[in-house]
Amino acid sequence: MTSALLAGLGLGLSLIVAIGAQNAYILQVAARGRGTAAVVAVCIASDVLLICAGVAGLGAAVSGRPTLLTVVTWAGVVVLIGYGLRSLWSARHTAGLTAGGRSAASVAAAVTAALALTWLNPHVYLDTVLLLGSASTRYGPDRWWFAAGAVVASIGWFCLLGFGAQRLSGTLGRPAVWRALNLGIGILLLVLALRLATMPLGG
Repeated sequence: MTSALLAGLGLGLSLIVAIGAQNAYILQVAARGRGTAAVVAVCIASDVLLICAGVAGLGAAVSGRPTLLTVVTWAGVVVLIGYGLRSLWSARHTAGLTAGGRSAASVAAAVTAALALTWLNPHVYLDTVLLLGSASTRYGPDRWWFAAGAVVASIGWFCLLGFGAQRLSGTLGRPAVWRALNLGIGILLLVLALRLATMPLGG
């Protein structure tokens, strides 16, 4: 039980800590200081559902449907390009985060973006559903303890990233820092879109 729990925790952290579309977007939302809790909750809930699905065996079913993976991949490319270009536009045209700028961002819009960047990202399925799901099988009846470890890793990381960045929102909201943050996130999202577009789907 303990070994399965720790293995799930370790693998979950190794997969989730890497900078990706989800993490980048949480940083962006936290810097605005509005909608952080809702976005963090969405990311955690999504991860928990995907981890449980993978451990329950959905990974094998998804891997046998290349057409579904292709559709999700190209939808993800479009979403990443859209949000990447929006971040670059914001880096060029936004002087910083004033109080008005912070309140202008809709929490509903932030949640919608978080859902899109999570559920239309094929890497989420490859990592969380397929990889975690496959790794859990070696623990037999203790595989749900493995899942619990991965869930703890997800909750801890998203809370640390989101609320930690929110505490630094004053610094992150300064004009130069905000422009650099948006520029970096925009470039990252476009690079991820390129990687998705050239990713071999059969692999």
